[in-house]
Amino acid sequence: MVQALVVLVVAASPVLELRGAIPLALFQYGFDPFSAYCLSVLGNVLPVPLLLLGLEKLLAFAAGVPWLQPAVDWWIQRTRHAHSKAFERWGAVALVLFVAVPLPATGAWSGCLGAVLFGVPFRVALPLIALGVLIAGALVTLLSVGALSLAG
Repeated sequence: MVQALVVLVVAASPVLELRGAIPLALFQYGFDPFSAYCLSVLGNVLPVPLLLLGLEKLLAFAAGVPWLQPAVDWWIQRTRHAHSKAFERWGAVALVLFVAVPLPATGAWSGCLGAVLFGVPFRVALPLIALGVLIAGALVTLLSVGALSLAG
């Protein structure tokens, strides 16, 4: 029970997400792949609604603080400039692709931030990010099980 809670918390964390939770569940705790996948996906999706609703308010608050406003404006403009072509080309589906790639600086947390910065409505962003998490979870599980089988 405690191990399952640890996996959920790791999957919900902003840095490790399910890229850390699935290997932890498989290698450290000996979970079967299906359980590792399900717990990690659940943990990774749990904060998404709160992030989608709260990040916009947090950014608006930070932009209203005089000494933070220049940094927030710079960061938002930089992020929009760096990723606007992908959003223009793929639309909101870019969220699925961005979240689904299990690399550093991608994932549900970054996907939520992208959705807020590009004005993707909550009702559109939530299922797209969840789909990206499902795909990323499958990829990480397959890679981890492959590594587990190679390790013997």
